[in-house]
Amino acid sequence: MYYSLVGLLALLTLFITNYDVILIGKTCVSDTQKNYRLFLFTVIAFYITDILWGVLEFLSWQTLLFADTEFYFLAMSLGIFAWTRYVTAYMNHPNKLSKVLLHSGSAFVVAMSAVALINLFYPVLFWFDSDGIYHPGIGRYLTLLMQISLLFLTSCYALRIFYKSVGKVGVSHFIVGLSGLIMLTFVFLQIFYPYLPLYAIAYMTSCSLLRTMVIESEREAYRKELEVALRREHLHVQELNTARKLAYTDALTGAGSTLAYAERVKEIDKSIAAGALTNIAVAVFDVNCLKQINDTQGHDKGDEYIIDAYKTISDIFVHTSVYRVGGDEFVSIIDGDDYNNRIALIKLFNSQIEKNIESNSVVVAVGISDFVPGKDNSFKRIFQRADQLMYKRKKELKNIDLF
Repeated sequence: MYYSLVGLLALLTLFITNYDVILIGKTCVSDTQKNYRLFLFTVIAFYITDILWGVLEFLSWQTLLFADTEFYFLAMSLGIFAWTRYVTAYMNHPNKLSKVLLHSGSAFVVAMSAVALINLFYPVLFWFDSDGIYHPGIGRYLTLLMQISLLFLTSCYALRIFYKSVGKVGVSHFIVGLSGLIMLTFVFLQIFYPYLPLYAIAYMTSCSLLRTMVIESEREAYRKELEVALRREHLHVQELNTARKLAYTDALTGAGSTLAYAERVKEIDKSIAAGALTNIAVAVFDVNCLKQINDTQGHDKGDEYIIDAYKTISDIFVHTSVYRVGGDEFVSIIDGDDYNNRIALIKLFNSQIEKNIESNSVVVAVGISDFVPGKDNSFKRIFQRADQLMYKRKKELKNIDLF
């Protein structure tokens, strides 16, 4: 039973240090990490067979003990297979040796499966005598020597790449090579001490070392790369938002642009077609005397005049979107609270324009029209009525000589 305690401790240590990779797997974002997770699962399989071996040996359940020992050797081969895959994936340095390691790892699993099958009929790996005493066969020593050879080759492969590496990556390469040498050492000792849980100790030591020095370092590097990518994405979004804002804003006045106006009109037409539009009004504004100012005082003064006109409109229609749809024409689409107050707002606006006439300031004509359900089948019809009323008001204002 004491034999099983080491395996149980190793299994608990593995779950504590790698629970996120084992249980969740969300951290496995690359082939390297996926192969590391595969390696951990093969280690877990070995731990389970190793723990059961101690329990079954203590209880002298020979049939189950024999079956568990068969799986014990198969779990060993799977662990070596997964280890060669992880090391070659992590090093990411394809060459002849890496190909040899991958093929050798797969061949070892096949060979071990064949030997385990033969052992069912002829004890080449192990056998138990009538007293339940375990006896190793020649196959056990050969398989352990094969594992030692593969571990030695993977360590040489990793350390060779480490020799050419620099910085933290080089340290990680060294730790991977060192982990292989640690496992090699314990497997070598296992040859001479079959009743000691040295293989479990090898896995526990190497997995803890890998998690602390390699996996965490790799995750930190990935986190930093992700932060850089997120910052770039954030800047990209800011640039897009800035470009969108520029595209949707009139450069001279700060009113909504013709693009923004066109999209709003499309939305309204869709709502009308769906029968979802309720209370809305359209106000059309036109600046008086702009051509005269441009011709007599220059376009700079004309631009100032347009800016003043927009300010006059936006100061009254504070809660309403105002769009500049032409050189001297603005449109406001009135909804919400401003819709309920539209008559008062128009009166207030016209009153302000009359004051502007007296002070020789900016003059803007306005016309407004409500959406009539069942009559208006498009935004254009509402706009046309408002536009006609605006021209009527414009003629009234032109009768006053301002300049």
